[in-house]
Amino acid sequence: MTPLRSGGSVPGVVEADDLGTYVVKFTGSAQGRKALVAEVIVGELARALGLRFPELVLVHFDPALAAHEPHQEVRDLLDANRGLNLSMDLLPGARDFTPQAAESFAVDPLEAGRIVWLDALTVNVDRTVHSSNLMLWPTFGTVPPRLWLIDHGAALVFHHRWDASAPEKAYDFRNHALGGHGPDTRAADAELAPRVTEELLRTVVAEVPDAWLDGEEGFATPDAVREAYVRYLHARVSASAAWLPTGFPTREELAAEEARRAAKTRQGRPSWLKQVPDLHGEPAAEQDWSVHLG
Repeated sequence: MTPLRSGGSVPGVVEADDLGTYVVKFTGSAQGRKALVAEVIVGELARALGLRFPELVLVHFDPALAAHEPHQEVRDLLDANRGLNLSMDLLPGARDFTPQAAESFAVDPLEAGRIVWLDALTVNVDRTVHSSNLMLWPTFGTVPPRLWLIDHGAALVFHHRWDASAPEKAYDFRNHALGGHGPDTRAADAELAPRVTEELLRTVVAEVPDAWLDGEEGFATPDAVREAYVRYLHARVSASAAWLPTGFPTREELAAEEARRAAKTRQGRPSWLKQVPDLHGEPAAEQDWSVHLG
């Protein structure tokens, strides 16, 4: 096992007894079991709609595998995760779909539209130009690389407060990772919305283990929670005209916005507060940390 010390979920790369290699997300991570529920529902819905998403596998984890892990925080996490956890098939050699990678990778507007549509349906606000949660794979040169979706733990925000978000609510997708690639969301809506039926949604939510739904406040049984997901998502599909993202800014417009924001942060702030390492290996980027202080 190899821990990945980036990201809030602190996943690990694990070789399982079926000889497969997986990225494992743990039920006891800071993001909690609802992140795993979102991974299953959004990932399997993506697969059912024809988008590329790595295979999900339920894994039974033995903390003894990490007995020699030197990092105390990682070891404590693994010790707390005996039993059932969620894993995703590792894509060997896959590369992040960064803004730099996007400059040389042609994205089909319809595929971009389908991905944006899925994210809008499932309220996945964590696929931005700064953190795309998209991978390019394969990268060995034998066949052209394709876009693969990963990491949907931040989606389905409504399940954190079931009574606080109307199904027709629109969210801001201006900074979506594919917004600058001309996503044809109207064509995607016409194609995909009729396919997201109650029957499909029930098939998808049935993949979530009872243990991750049991004890949900306000629901008597895991099946009652599953039915709540079905009702909410089906109502949201029916209201797609209210939340369908359109009118994305171009990459040039986003760059201009970013430049204006960066210039604003430079006013009256010490340089050490503005400079942070860029996650994609580029020079340090200006960052306004005041958004975290309010």
